[in-house]
Amino acid sequence: MPAELKAIFFDVGNTLLFPNRQRILGPLFERGVRPSEDHLRAIERQTKQEFDALMQSGAQGPGFWHIFYSHLLQELDLCDDDLRDSLTLATGVSANWCDIRPGTRDILQKLGKRYQTGVISNADGKIADVLARCGIADCFSAITDSGLVGQEKPHPGIFMAALESMRVPAASSLYVGDVYSVDYLGATRAGMQAVLFDVPGAYTETDLPRVGSLQELEVMLLRWLTPEAR
Repeated sequence: MPAELKAIFFDVGNTLLFPNRQRILGPLFERGVRPSEDHLRAIERQTKQEFDALMQSGAQGPGFWHIFYSHLLQELDLCDDDLRDSLTLATGVSANWCDIRPGTRDILQKLGKRYQTGVISNADGKIADVLARCGIADCFSAITDSGLVGQEKPHPGIFMAALESMRVPAASSLYVGDVYSVDYLGATRAGMQAVLFDVPGAYTETDLPRVGSLQELEVMLLRWLTPEAR
């Protein structure tokens, strides 16, 4: 990691904001089915490995959340394509990603005193509104939404648009996101540094740089600073 790090860009889903289970899993709850957080994280780990392999192969296939809910419903013995599609659709609505961890704003503000900060998100054109409702939109100099840019991660175009919006070079920028094939590879192929935000532990058996919280990211960044900059 270069000592002259100037900017940090964040993914939103499963990095800054997390899914509102009550909204998204409502159709399951109505059936009396409530998967545990441990179960959901296990499915997320499985899905990330499968999705990463699919993305790296270059093959056309279903999206991440289609795979996720296919696995979940299969394990719950609920073979219902309409239910799977409903859950997938609800997960794609940015407004349903509104659970924010305590301390998020405080850490973003602290990081913002040392670095420029921005967002790069595959979303529906409304992620800035969601960040505003969650009280953190003002922590960022720029918010780059694929729904407005017209290109999704891992396409380099969305990363370049974000870099241009903050006028920072790729080599001096860090991207923090949760999916290897989309976030890590997308950012590094655009010339940026990258760290995986790995809450469920999907990448524990790799040597990739990873953190499980913003607090861990803050500690990692302090370790990367040169002694003179501390």
